[in-house]
Amino acid sequence: MSSDDERPERPEEAEGGAPEQLALIRETVRRAKVPRAKPRTWRGAALAERLPVARVLVNKGALHLDQYFDYAVPQELDADAQPGVRVRVRFGAGGRQVRGGRREGGGLIDGFLVERRASSDYPGALAALAYVVSPEPVLGPELLALSRAVADRYAGSLADVLQLAVPPRNGRAEARTSPAPLPPPPAPEPGTWERYAQGPGFLRALAGGGAPRAVWTALPGPHWPEEIARAVAATLASDRGALVVVPDGRTAGRVDAALTGLLGRGHHALLTADSGPEKRYGQWLAVRRGSVRAVVGTRAAMFAPVADLGLVAVWDDGDSSHSDDNAPFPHVREVLELRAAHGRCGFLLGGTNCTVEAAQLVETGWALPLRAERERVRVAAPLVRTVDDGELARDGAARSARLPSLAWQTVRDGLRRGPVLVQVPRRGYAPRLACERCREPARCRHCAGPLQAPDRGDLDCAWCGRAETAWQCPACGGLRLRAQIVGARRTAEELGRAFPAVPVRTSGRDHVLDSVPDQPALVVSTPGAEPVAEGGYAAALLLDGWAMVGRPDLRAGEEALRRWTAAAALVRGQPEGGTVVIVAEPTLRPVQALVRWDPVGHARRELAERAELGFPPVSRMASVTGPSEALAGFLATVELPAEAEVLGPVPLPLSAAGRPGGAGEVPPGEVVERALVRVPPGSGAALAAALKAASAARTARGGGDPVRIRVDPPDIG
Repeated sequence: MSSDDERPERPEEAEGGAPEQLALIRETVRRAKVPRAKPRTWRGAALAERLPVARVLVNKGALHLDQYFDYAVPQELDADAQPGVRVRVRFGAGGRQVRGGRREGGGLIDGFLVERRASSDYPGALAALAYVVSPEPVLGPELLALSRAVADRYAGSLADVLQLAVPPRNGRAEARTSPAPLPPPPAPEPGTWERYAQGPGFLRALAGGGAPRAVWTALPGPHWPEEIARAVAATLASDRGALVVVPDGRTAGRVDAALTGLLGRGHHALLTADSGPEKRYGQWLAVRRGSVRAVVGTRAAMFAPVADLGLVAVWDDGDSSHSDDNAPFPHVREVLELRAAHGRCGFLLGGTNCTVEAAQLVETGWALPLRAERERVRVAAPLVRTVDDGELARDGAARSARLPSLAWQTVRDGLRRGPVLVQVPRRGYAPRLACERCREPARCRHCAGPLQAPDRGDLDCAWCGRAETAWQCPACGGLRLRAQIVGARRTAEELGRAFPAVPVRTSGRDHVLDSVPDQPALVVSTPGAEPVAEGGYAAALLLDGWAMVGRPDLRAGEEALRRWTAAAALVRGQPEGGTVVIVAEPTLRPVQALVRWDPVGHARRELAERAELGFPPVSRMASVTGPSEALAGFLATVELPAEAEVLGPVPLPLSAAGRPGGAGEVPPGEVVERALVRVPPGSGAALAAALKAASAARTARGGGDPVRIRVDPPDIG
């Protein structure tokens, strides 16, 4: 606070009764009509002559504060206080402290100036803007509208979405000027897009200013980064912008290199966390200022303010990295769908696999399929062979590594021609129950959720909590259950003992390799961390398939197939001798889809099955998590749609407690329960609105323990 906010001592109160020079200066400042300093309350300061009211979104993630607040604009801030800038305001004092026509008190808080108005709907005195943090307008109308749509879809607050959409300010990056935009490049040649029947037509539509929507099942091999680059180049050729979101920095680097090789530098920006805050913010500003028309980045780039957007693309939408861990937990695919619909731009969802959500987009006609003919798939894909993990090789070294004979022979032959990839599932996968005879997953007869046996006790449902006392397999009539997996069995050291003359390299959570040379070596990797081999792998071994398929989750089969195809796509094609051996039950649906290299068929069958059972994405679902009493109180007050179905609540393990840092999160380690709320298609917006309203009312009342809401959770068991 400046000295003007304190009562200045009068001259006659100075020592000796004679006014001192300091006291005279204070008295002069006090009597001035316009304060010389800039007190944060701006008491007595003149207001802006035109549009003296600023509508501000304060940086408060509480749902009951998800609204705009009006503030007075002092005349000295008139020029800088423009829509979209960052501001600081006083908040939380109430209407009791009014002096000099201004509300005072409250703590300083960040916010965004959304709009300038001639008058306010609030009848009382307004507090004044404390100051403008920066005159750089970072929140444009399109980004604001997108953020509001995302907040409403996920039952969250606009402030929380803007925390994800607008990066933190960096003064040095903001002070630098952005370069002038480059002229649009010429339309590219189709290149390897000619391998797809509709590929050249898709590029022509983008280059001609169209807005095609496609679900792209990419052929295995190294060409997909260049194909994404050509789609971006075609969009830039139409004098429009393009946005590509990928799961991680390694993938972003491959697309970045392909774009640089095709167009040169200066046409696109790379937005990843590896860039550092200053460089990342500088790149983001270049995009917002229109200096760069194309963006390649990871999850946070889904909100990048690309001007005149012509194409949004997401690669590998099934990767968990595309789902944000911070409230309100948006998913990249859904956000880009909103951008494509609102901005009427092109949409490209690509991957070597096909998710159920992607299949639904094609099934509903929202997007068209973009894939190659079966003859080209057979040429590009490696030979896939299956073997049960119960068959072990006779060789002693192979038995020590738990390798079946076929796997042992494939690895040995592959090492003669180049590197061999070995995919080993991460530790920590929990088993789910299945029929011992036919291995059909055991599901609840009431809600079709997965059955579990906590602490090897009685059976119950992980979704609705109902006990199961007389389970019988609907497929074969079996009465006995088994745990589907036993976990990852051997490490790189064990494989090294099996092949002592071959170097062994590992890639995993602690150390992820980007690439490996085209030399004989065993490359042991966890799913998602597979490095790219120069020239492709000679062979791949997918160990412990049970650990992938047997996860206790609705998406277990889909996720297993996605992991397998991602690894197998790094292997040379069948004409070049590329071979993949998967150690899993050959009759399983995901295994058969991998053998046929038919991820689209698998996704369509999964979609049909989920439609019959009422599973997402055919239905919309939300999880509500919290302590038992808090959860029961919330469910008692929320006004759900009439067609909503509540499953549970059921207790969650301690490890499933919420992560700190998000609004409404449950503290780690606290015992919590979860209820699932399911609604049919068309009721998702009503469900999100009801959950948001109930949570806002609970927060306004000071409802005690937090209740965490997550719409469309990626993992529901």
